Amino acid sequence: MLPAMTNPMERPRNAGVSLDPPLLPDVEIYTRERRREIEDQVREGTLTRIRPGVYGPRVVEDSVAKRIQAQMLQQVRASVERLRGEFWFSHVTAAVLWGCWTWKSDGLVHLTELHNPAIRRSTERTIRRHWTDLPVRDRSSVSGVPVTSLERTAVDCARMLRPGSALVVLDAALRKGADRRLMATILEESRGKRGVRQARELLPLAVATSESPGESIVRWVALDAGLRPPSTAIPVVTDIGKFWVDLGWAELKIGIEFDGEEKYSGKYGDPVEVRRRERERQAALEREGWIILRFRWDDFLDLDAIADEIRRAQARRRSETAK
Repeated sequence: MLPAMTNPMERPRNAGVSLDPPLLPDVEIYTRERRREIEDQVREGTLTRIRPGVYGPRVVEDSVAKRIQAQMLQQVRASVERLRGEFWFSHVTAAVLWGCWTWKSDGLVHLTELHNPAIRRSTERTIRRHWTDLPVRDRSSVSGVPVTSLERTAVDCARMLRPGSALVVLDAALRKGADRRLMATILEESRGKRGVRQARELLPLAVATSESPGESIVRWVALDAGLRPPSTAIPVVTDIGKFWVDLGWAELKIGIEFDGEEKYSGKYGDPVEVRRRERERQAALEREGWIILRFRWDDFLDLDAIADEIRRAQARRRSETAK
């Protein structure tokens, strides 16, 4: 195994975006003694009501996705404080608590219970309850919080989410060590239920080598466009060193790089220096005959445009080969 590197341009295959479980935020519990204090903070805007009797700081994040996740985690913490009875956080909520990547989350808190709680959905707008048999095998906990097991979580998401979002969770779950065979068993036990067919189609496409949610999304775009599945973490030897291309088709020498937020955040050093190294890396790959396509989060606003760009690159390469 290659040693860990601080340079994201020269990374071993086990590098990538973190999959660590998030910490639940602190909350304030309403009491008669604290009534005036809490009401004053709500008026000032420093506290906001999460659910009856539970308050937390106003969420301020620089992106919609981060804000949705932060608000979901507040709801999880408030649910832990206030809900009674047996329940397990499940579906996308469990995926977040496990530390899995997600994409286009609805922000709802999903709970799985063994019996129908007979609670009107209109009274719990931030919670979606699912009631079903949940084998002991599929019950777990993360940092003391009850959740569905990693495998059950991934299967539930694969059944419920849109395909691209589902593949992001499946990739992350496998990367965290989920047992693919157990997921297949859970799907077999769920035969006839909603979303099982989609999950069966997606599970063989999931990989443990995807290193970021962006890579998983780009891979889904290629698959959805009918293209042959791209490989991930492709090693390429150049005249200035060995690099790993995020994903692509080695036989065509077409690589795809996803430029996420972390790469130029300062985590890997001065962003100016990181960009300089990235330009050198790109030039070295091109000298080896590679076409490198680069995508960012903003590009996911038009998935068809990404698919078209990949098709054009493949057509160009085949045209060059035919000459």
